[in-house]
Amino acid sequence: MLEVETKYELADKADLVKRLDEMGAVGGNVERHADTYYRHPSRDFVKTKEAFRIRLIDSVASVTYKGPKMDVGDSALKAREEIEWCLAPGDADGSQMTRLLQALGFDPVATVRKERRSYAWPKSDPQYADFTLTIDQVDQVGLFAELELLLQDNSPGAVKSAGERIDALAERLGLVTTVRSSYLNLLLNKLGLDR
Repeated sequence: MLEVETKYELADKADLVKRLDEMGAVGGNVERHADTYYRHPSRDFVKTKEAFRIRLIDSVASVTYKGPKMDVGDSALKAREEIEWCLAPGDADGSQMTRLLQALGFDPVATVRKERRSYAWPKSDPQYADFTLTIDQVDQVGLFAELELLLQDNSPGAVKSAGERIDALAERLGLVTTVRSSYLNLLLNKLGLDR
């Protein structure tokens, strides 16, 4: 699965929520995320533009690998393969996976904590049903919105089309200021730490 997304600084959450409601988007419950990112023992994820994390959502763990970012030109759009699976029920809190990673030489880099509320459009909406929008309050970093599409087709044409659709919806929602950095990099910069 290819994840295509753009992140935005969010200045007025109430205005965005109002616009989402007017467009028929439905918000889910607020989730508390704790994403612990890991450094590979023999490959520099900074150079390869990959990421590996254990995510706890309200104390239920999953593992995510994000492949190298695709070259999408000079834009804030990100496109990359994402592989994710849940660790429950045998390792619901991720403690066994954490032990395994440390035994294999993976070191934790940092934990990004955030509150997230996801919005989606009804399946009956032909224009927006495949979009997800999240509003993230990231501890020590700030308030953001992300617009995301998941693609089966990873061709340059499909990625370009997804980017154009994201840009059009962002404009309609009043999302203007894009952010290129990941939450991990924003947090590390805020704390004055290296990845």
